[in-house]
Amino acid sequence: MTISNENKAPRRLEGKFQATVVCFILGLGSLVAWNSMLTVGDYYYNLFPTYHPSRVLTLIYQPFALVTMAILAYNESRINTRKRNLIGYTLFSISTLLVLVLDLATSGKGGIGPYIGLCALSACFGVADAHVQGGMVGDLSFMCPEFIQSFFAGLAASGALASGLRLLTKVGFEKSDHGLRKGAMLFFAISTLFEFFCVILYAIYFPKLSIVKYYRSKAASEGSKTVSADLAAAGIHNDTNLQVGFDAKQQERLSNKQLILQNMDYAADLFLIYVLTLSIFPGFLFENTGSHQLGTWYPLVLIAMYNLLDLISRYIPLIKCLKLESRKGLLIAVLSRFLLVPAFYFTAKYGDQGWMILLVSFLGLTNGYLTVCVFTVAPQGYKGPEQNALGNLLVLFLLIGIFSGVALDWLWLIGKSGF
Repeated sequence: MTISNENKAPRRLEGKFQATVVCFILGLGSLVAWNSMLTVGDYYYNLFPTYHPSRVLTLIYQPFALVTMAILAYNESRINTRKRNLIGYTLFSISTLLVLVLDLATSGKGGIGPYIGLCALSACFGVADAHVQGGMVGDLSFMCPEFIQSFFAGLAASGALASGLRLLTKVGFEKSDHGLRKGAMLFFAISTLFEFFCVILYAIYFPKLSIVKYYRSKAASEGSKTVSADLAAAGIHNDTNLQVGFDAKQQERLSNKQLILQNMDYAADLFLIYVLTLSIFPGFLFENTGSHQLGTWYPLVLIAMYNLLDLISRYIPLIKCLKLESRKGLLIAVLSRFLLVPAFYFTAKYGDQGWMILLVSFLGLTNGYLTVCVFTVAPQGYKGPEQNALGNLLVLFLLIGIFSGVALDWLWLIGKSGF
């Protein structure tokens, strides 16, 4: 099959539901391994009590994700998206398996050696995340908005699923010997299998769906070179440039600088959303919320509530009347979230666990909702190659926000005994 430069949409695009489900699963696979590591924080705090594992692992993860994403975003137009995503999911699979092997090899003992190994694997997760998240968001940005919404819902579902499984494993293994360790090992075994499944799903099934082939063919006809390998995997060859009468102007696109200047408010939105979220989640929830009636369950419940509301909120924009599309409205909503900083401070100091659970739920609700609104609105009106580039650039600003938030999270420890 050869791409025609007259890419008219068929009356019925088959496979939309299947593609939406696959996007959800691939989103889930993008963060399930990392969320597993975060969610078993109680196990790592038991293993490395003086090393601040929740904060340190996140702080190591983010620079590797950020630097890798910056390189990939700069070279986005020349990168084979298929290879990029497959490298990312494969690296996730191998790194998750090695977390399991590391714990088994050291018999679940603490110490600086195993901790350094864990930090190295955290860095691998960061590199894998930059490959997958930027690659998938760029790829889905020139398809229908439901796909990118489903992908981001999958990202949130990875946290909700990890939290739910963590609560179940805590119940199941709480009274057994080495219960924390058994639960953590079960986590990483499941994550390893799931990441491998994502490799197969993306490599074989996703590119052959009719609606996916249509959108990638359309992007190729508009000058995108990043989709060539995925089209080839679906049996489509891009001969557009060889056709008589092809308009070379179709391949002209805005530069990355022009795209950033035109979408600076969206980039700022994502930066500010994740600066706030990561300055609170997860380090503050593990180390600064004090002791309450829930005991060791308290941080797990807080993380579970954040993840659950983050997931639910990513479906709200599907209801047209509830979707926030105003650029000014989005910026006002993002800035108003910073009122949560004093709210968390005074609740941790004076409030009870109920108020903290409510605040964490609201943090997750606003995080997921605003993220999906920005990513589904921003690419509208651009050609395929520009949408791909913009998706990568927005993910870059998201990661800059996460890194800044992780660094600012350490400010909560100022004045705390033992710091």
